[in-house]
Amino acid sequence: MERVAIIGASMTQFGHREGEWITDLLAAAGSDCLEDAGVDASDVEHLYVSNMTSGEFEGQTGVMNALVHDIGAIPAYTQRVDQTSASGGAGIYAAWQSIESGASDMTLLVGGEKMTHRSTAETTDIIASVTHPVEYNAGVTLPSFAGLTARHYLERFDAPRESLGKVAVKNHKNGVDNPHAQFRKEVDLETVLESPIVADPLRLYDFCPITDGSAALLFCPESVAREYTDDYAVVTGVDGATDTQVVHERADPTVMDGVVESGNGAYEMSGLAPADIDVAELHDMFTILEFLQMEGLGFAEQGEAWKRVEDGDTERDTGELPTNTSGGLKSKGHPLGASGVAQGVEIYEQLVGEAGPRQVDADAGLCCNVGGFGNCVITTIMEAAR
Repeated sequence: MERVAIIGASMTQFGHREGEWITDLLAAAGSDCLEDAGVDASDVEHLYVSNMTSGEFEGQTGVMNALVHDIGAIPAYTQRVDQTSASGGAGIYAAWQSIESGASDMTLLVGGEKMTHRSTAETTDIIASVTHPVEYNAGVTLPSFAGLTARHYLERFDAPRESLGKVAVKNHKNGVDNPHAQFRKEVDLETVLESPIVADPLRLYDFCPITDGSAALLFCPESVAREYTDDYAVVTGVDGATDTQVVHERADPTVMDGVVESGNGAYEMSGLAPADIDVAELHDMFTILEFLQMEGLGFAEQGEAWKRVEDGDTERDTGELPTNTSGGLKSKGHPLGASGVAQGVEIYEQLVGEAGPRQVDADAGLCCNVGGFGNCVITTIMEAAR
């Protein structure tokens, strides 16, 4: 079978989008993506929408059908992809499958979420519904899991609290150069470490914001890609995995088996190894998750990701593995269904040389999108066309 290429990408401004709803955001990103690729909406055969909570947040369902209508892509086949906060990565997997299988020669993926019109308490409760009912009924939230895991990690591996803070500092610094990021402001380590406690030892700046936004990618066979452009990316590895839904049943809370399994599958498919990856987008909903994914994906030994951060290895301009050059979820924002797609947008732009001031030297990139607290994970590897 032919390799699956990406020939277009777009994302809306992430943040608080007053007066715009999920259908507006999806249509904006979808139309911009088609324009970026120079493809007419009538040429789209499959259209996937990555979205977790349009029903819960807006009472709006059928968003995929509305999108086909709004961008003029009728009669394209549509499907909504819901894999909790990993919906974007799952959408990449679904779009790749639609091309790889031969079912479609042009597949548009759009991920989006509208969240900021609800209160923080309401939003936290909606997101917490991804946990197992036993945990949810006990009042457990994802921030509480993050705090417990961070405390265990710091004590078990003798890691300094400052190392987590440096993840936030790095990602905010990267976000300054992302015109679509929700927070385009640098923060210093002191500000991070003195911000209000949310789930000890994690503080306000260890958490991503509540966000509205949408992002899109356009997929096709490589032979079709060459009809449109010489600059495209190829999805050479993609895999997904599921971990225990009850987090306290895991043998080791600092190991995300879903990350390990999906990463191994993506590496095997691509024929690449961790050392071959030039740039990575990791799901830093909480700063501790950047450590856990670095270790699960083989970028660091267990308990040693913090050392790579301390050594500056993940810095954009000087590091061996620039990580979250987009600003990550921490600075760019986290509109649930859009986040995994936006990760793909960043890797695509890095590989085709369209990342502007964020640009690094990259021939291969990886993005890892996590659902819940590692309950489901999709890892994608892309390479520049050659």
